Formats: sequence, structure tokens, C-alpha cells
Amino acid sequence: QRIRSVIDTIQHHDSKERFCGLGAKVEFGHPVFADDQTIRIDGKALSARSWAIATGSSPAIPPIKGLDKTSFITNREIFSLEHLPESMIILGAGPIGIEMAQAFNRLGSAVAVIDHGGQILKKEDHDMADALMKILQSEGVAFYLNSQVEEVREFEGGKEVVLTDPEGRISRLSANILLVALGRQANTQDLGLETIGIEYDQWGINVDQRLRTTAGHIYAAGDVNGDFQFTHAAGYEGGIVLSNAIFRLPRKVDYRLLPWCTYTDPELAHIGMNEKAAKEEGIRYTVWTESFSENDRSLAEGEKRGWIKLILDEKEKPIGVQILGLHAGDLLGEWVAALNGNVKLSSLAAAVHPYPTLSEINKRVVGNFFSTKLFSERVKKGLKFFFNLKGRACELQ
Repeated sequence: QRIRSVIDTIQHHDSKERFCGLGAKVEFGHPVFADDQTIRIDGKALSARSWAIATGSSPAIPPIKGLDKTSFITNREIFSLEHLPESMIILGAGPIGIEMAQAFNRLGSAVAVIDHGGQILKKEDHDMADALMKILQSEGVAFYLNSQVEEVREFEGGKEVVLTDPEGRISRLSANILLVALGRQANTQDLGLETIGIEYDQWGINVDQRLRTTAGHIYAAGDVNGDFQFTHAAGYEGGIVLSNAIFRLPRKVDYRLLPWCTYTDPELAHIGMNEKAAKEEGIRYTVWTESFSENDRSLAEGEKRGWIKLILDEKEKPIGVQILGLHAGDLLGEWVAALNGNVKLSSLAAAVHPYPTLSEINKRVVGNFFSTKLFSERVKKGLKFFFNLKGRACELQ
């Protein structure tokens, strides 16, 4: 009920009345392209110079044996459950699967997560993802990674999932509820895209850096283009389309500093490159870390888990930050500003943060980088010589 009340409040921002007040006409119905300038919506024709396709995405339903005959839920239905299930099996260890696993485990459900990959949150660095998984395991969530789902079936009062591990051993798990969280598929069906030559695949509509489809005056933004399926990414892409289609100001997407956050407890937030991405691009880098166990506010909150990871390229320029810890998504805001504004590391190190706050961890991790320069062997020898000449204030006995 709490979630539904929040959704209802937010929904007013997307109402027909609000958009009409902003000068935008809203039509409801199923649109189909009649040609590259015209759509038909419930028999009515509408023409325009430019079009933006923003039909979003839906939960992907994999071709698992028996799934078509078994009742299951997705992220659409999970917030409409009337009762807490005693047990739940989640297919998929992506953000939705992991967030729901922890939430329902804490509410009291016995939760098992199954994924064919070797780590949860596959886009994250292994060390960060593994640390988060261990936290969830300590709370009671069971994980079956590197596992292939062979079949699912329904029986009275529950669902059964048959899976095999890399050695071919078969396991059978049963639960009251089956949550399918195996990614998303773009809503491209029944739009008539084939008739106007717009190219798309199972991931979404093909677009260039200006978000133009193969029909140059038709754009695709948000989940439907399959790039980054986040609400904030869709908002960013909407601005790109507006600039190109309406104002005719050439503007390209740049996802290098797109932030995201997985809303577990603790949160796992990310901006720029992680180690995985840097290795794929052959970038030489160094890693600097600072633990939340060294942060006084974190200790005051009774929360010592996690750390921040700063990645610098060979020119000692920050190219990415990951944070696993309390309010990581909020802490990432400083790095969003710093990386987008090309703020120097020395400026970050010199900035004064209020004490005691979690944000001090951002300053401390930069300080760790500079400390290796300030306290190099050469500097230490020079200081030792200088202060030996000055004498000591006390002598150890």
C-alpha cells in the first residue's frame, strides 16, 4: 500500500492534464506506422515531420521448458501481491532480481536466486558484486550461480524449478512464487516498423549517436533502443532527441559518465569505467580504495560494510568510481559533478567536508592517492634530515 501510494503521487506528473497544460496533446490507443510520416491510431491518421518512438520495454520471458504452462510474476506484478509468500525463487541475478531478493528475504520469505552467470550484477566488478552477494547470503538469501534452468513446472501450492550445475548435477527447488527477472525486451512489436524500413533486433531499435533510426527523421529514446535501460538514461536521451529533432542542434549521446545504482542495502553505485571496462579497452589504470569502516559517520550509524573504489588512468585522471556502502547512490553525486566538470583531484583533496558525514569518504580516497606522493621515500628522507637538524621535542625511552 505504501508503494502504491507513492506511485499514485508520482503518476500525477505523467497525467494527460499536466501535459495538456504544458501544450502537448495526448492521444491514447495503439499506434501503427502507415508510412514514414504517418501513424494510424485506432483508425485515425496523424502525420508529423519527426517522430520519437519511446515505447519502453517489458520483462523478457525466456523459452524455458514448462514456463508457458506455469504461473509466474515479473517486476510488474510483484508490487501487487496481497500476501507475503513463504518462499520465492528468482530467475536472474540482475538489479531487479537482487533488489527483490533482499527485500522479500527481509520481509520473511525464503528466497533463492538462480543465474547462469558466475556472478551477480554482471556489469559490476567481481569484487564489488561478490562482496554484496556475501552480505545477502549472510542475511539468508540462497544463490545458485553457473546454473542452467532446465524446466519449471507447477504443482498444487507451488512451483518447481529443475536446474543443472556446471558438472551436470541436477537440483530441484520449490517455492510458492516464481519471479522471472531475466532482463527486458524492447516494445517494438505491432508498430509497423517493418513497413517503413526501421531496423531493429531482439535488443531494440537500431539508432545512431543522435538517436536517429534508419529513417533519419524518426528517433528512438529510452528502453526501446536497448542501450541503457534506466529511467534517468531515458530522460537524458529525451533531451538528445529534443535537441536534434526540434531545435536542429546536432547533439550526440555520450554514455561514458552515465551513473547507475542498485538499491540494495548497502547500495552499489557506479559512474564511468570500472576495472572490467578498463581492461576490455586496454587502459592501464591504478585502483585506490577507502573503507567505510574508517569513516566516523559510518561507525556512528553502526554500518562498517563496503568501500569506495577510485580508478585512475595512466595520466592519473579519474575515469571511474564505484561505491558499495551506506547511501552510495547519494555519495556518487559528488563524483557525477567532479567527473562531468573535469575537477582536478587536487581540488577534491583540498575540499572541506562537514564532519562527521559519509561524504568524507570521497575526500579520503583521493587523499590516499596523494599520500603516496607526499610520503614517498625521497620526501621522507628529506623531512627526516630537516627535522633531525631542528631537534626533537621529545625522546622515546
